[in-house]
Amino acid sequence: MAKESMKAREVKRAKMVAKYEAKRNLLLAEGNFEALQSIPKNASPVRLHNRCQLTGRPKGYIRQFGVSRIVFREMASKGLIPGVKKASW
Repeated sequence: MAKESMKAREVKRAKMVAKYEAKRNLLLAEGNFEALQSIPKNASPVRLHNRCQLTGRPKGYIRQFGVSRIVFREMASKGLIPGVKKASW
């Protein structure tokens, strides 16, 4: 499990990105890069990092399902993900 502070930091960044999205797009379209410097760093969408919805793990994230590889494997083994089954040959 990830620390709660790390999860909270990601949520805070996501809110800030959404808040400044329109302003960033306007300044980028104008080419006004000096004014763009006045926007907080965490308002940049590049600073967001995908995390597992259940554990908060930042690595091994499977985008299609929104969970880490470890949680995905457990859920698939238990049959909790529709259409996914363990391969065997």
